Formats: sequence, structure tokens, C-alpha cells
Amino acid sequence: MTRVDFYVLPGADASARRVFACRLAEKAWKAGHRVFIRVNDTAEAGILDELLWTFRQGSFVPHTLADNYPNDPLADVLIGTGAAPEAFHDFLIDLAPGVPEDWARYRRIAEIVDQDEAVRQAGRQKYRFYQSQGMEPSTHKID
Repeated sequence: MTRVDFYVLPGADASARRVFACRLAEKAWKAGHRVFIRVNDTAEAGILDELLWTFRQGSFVPHTLADNYPNDPLADVLIGTGAAPEAFHDFLIDLAPGVPEDWARYRRIAEIVDQDEAVRQAGRQKYRFYQSQGMEPSTHKID
């Protein structure tokens, strides 16, 4: 069964959501998971691609854009706008609005929500969806 966690950030800063996603991706990768970060568009994918190298001093998270996979088979973190390749079913970090079509194939989903009204509304809709599927999402307020 899929585990869903909602991480609620205090501000409405999109860059804070991205940095938090990078921290989660690094933690999951270090724990041995393959991670897919789902974003809304290619511009956002490019921002995260750069940020994964620079979000903190000394950070190293082997990653690539989903369009480059499988040409870069050593990357354990992928960033993309659609469905992840089959090999990436451990951990989904979801920054895109709407529930991913392939949500049920993931072992764990992290939804990152901030105080931006559109992001909050999308988060509420996702929360209700997961509940309607018989799941009990956990909520974590981040300071």
C-alpha cells in the first residue's frame, strides 16, 4: 500500500518548496531509494535540475531530467512532468498540481504544500482524493 505524507511549509515561497523537495530527495537517495520528482512544466524541471547541485554546501544528489533517462542509468533521482519510468516506483516527490495518474504504483508519496492559495487548494484536493482511496495521509507541519 502507498504511504502518503503531506509536508506543510509556513510561507508561500515557491523556492522554499523546491529546496524542501531537494532535501527530501537527498534523504531518500541516501536511504537507498530511487526518487521521481514530478513537476508541472519543463521550466520548473530545469530549476530543480540546477538546484539539486546547489541547494546546500557540499550537496551531491545524482540526478537527471526524465527526458535523459535511460541515457543516464546511474541517476537515482529523476525530475519530470509525466509518469516516471517503471524502475522509479519507490518514492515520488510531487510538486505538480493534480493527483498523478500512476500514484498507486509508488511505495511512498511526498506532497509538499505551502501557503500559496493555489498550492493549498491543490493540496486539499489531493488529500481528499487519497482519503477517498482508503488511505490515511499523514500531515507534517514544517517550521
